[in-house]
Amino acid sequence: MKTVDVGQVLDEGRWTAYQKLLIAGTALTIILDGVDNQLLPNAQREIAAEWHIQTANLANALAAGPFGMMIGGVLGGWLGDRIGRRAALLGSAFVFGLLTIGIAFINDAQTLLILRLLAGIGLGGAMPNAAALASEYVPRRSRPFAVTLTIVCIPLGGFVAAWLAETIIGPYGWRNLFVVGGLIPIALSVFLFLILPESPRFLARDRARWPGLRTLLRKMGHDIPADAEFIDSASLQAGTKTSGSMSDLFRPAFRWDTIGLFGAFFFCLMANYIGFQRLRPLTEQVIGFASPFGNRALQYLNLGGVAGAIIGALIIQRLGSRITMLGLSALSVVVALMMALHVPKPGDVFMALVMFAIIGALLNAVQTTMYALAAHVYPVEIRGTGVGTAVAVGRIGNVLAVYVADYSIRVAGAPGYFMSWVVTMALVLVSLALVRRHIGRSEEEPVLATH
Repeated sequence: MKTVDVGQVLDEGRWTAYQKLLIAGTALTIILDGVDNQLLPNAQREIAAEWHIQTANLANALAAGPFGMMIGGVLGGWLGDRIGRRAALLGSAFVFGLLTIGIAFINDAQTLLILRLLAGIGLGGAMPNAAALASEYVPRRSRPFAVTLTIVCIPLGGFVAAWLAETIIGPYGWRNLFVVGGLIPIALSVFLFLILPESPRFLARDRARWPGLRTLLRKMGHDIPADAEFIDSASLQAGTKTSGSMSDLFRPAFRWDTIGLFGAFFFCLMANYIGFQRLRPLTEQVIGFASPFGNRALQYLNLGGVAGAIIGALIIQRLGSRITMLGLSALSVVVALMMALHVPKPGDVFMALVMFAIIGALLNAVQTTMYALAAHVYPVEIRGTGVGTAVAVGRIGNVLAVYVADYSIRVAGAPGYFMSWVVTMALVLVSLALVRRHIGRSEEEPVLATH
């Protein structure tokens, strides 16, 4: 009988085609995050016109989704540490889909707010569990890239939402946009239920699930004996079981990392959703671009984000996360300041789209790689809780983004809007500097200390 250290097998093993397929499956669920957060921003003008209200009257409904995701992130991370990453992830996607379809049948802003809140709670659990699942499928050296490739689907989902809005709203109406936006996650969750396995490190905790773990590890290319028993050395080094509570995140070994991550998630999600939620009204109603330029601007913001996130992940593999993420944050401050001083002009559509693509690349590169950083900082016992709580704190910034954007525009117009990016990303830079356990080229698996 052989004892197999499942953590060591995964961390030091190959990254096989099957593992890459699992990452792709996990990434598909994260497209939903981008779709969810940008369906309503892309449809807000048409909804307001039908209901005879101003787009500003939809601000609370725009904020309700991320507020629900804040709650769902904490609950989803906690559930993932207990019932499994896979169950929490797919359950989140299914519930979100049902509630999103419900939006197609309502006629007032108050009901919209309630459904957006509930849909946000449903989807909120997806993000921390997807990040934890992706980090636990692959070798340590490939973990930052795998997690970032998963989270990069947020701006990809935003691009899909903008494309769907442009394709569906005109000929078929905004209600059908939400029907399609709800059917996609329902179909996806059913499909992934059939093919997506649980985290190997989570399966290792339960002897009754070891037969399934042996099969899974063999699919990943590892030679596992039929009578193998499993341990996870990182968990054993802790010497005790943990409740997985938020208090574990503030133990001395993780305190400054947690504080830094909380600040970074808060301000970076605020910066990104200042763009996602109010870029269309800014460009069309404040600066003066002709409709549907706002949809195109959102598409370029998101496409830039996809490219930036992938490039950021590749740089992290060579230089580590400290230099990469601090450098990207500083560069985003510089670019946003240039946009504030030289506001894009309606007569130069090409240059405006280029600038939105560049700032989108920088903002999303920092945001997406933060999930890899959070998954790296915390050990497996509290990884779901740690990532989920950091994301939940970030959702507070997400909630406030629409109000910050509206206030900035009201006080200082378009330059004020772009200056809000300058301020928020400068605070991201400070927060990331506080994190001590950045991703390096030879990092060890973090251990939950007993004191």
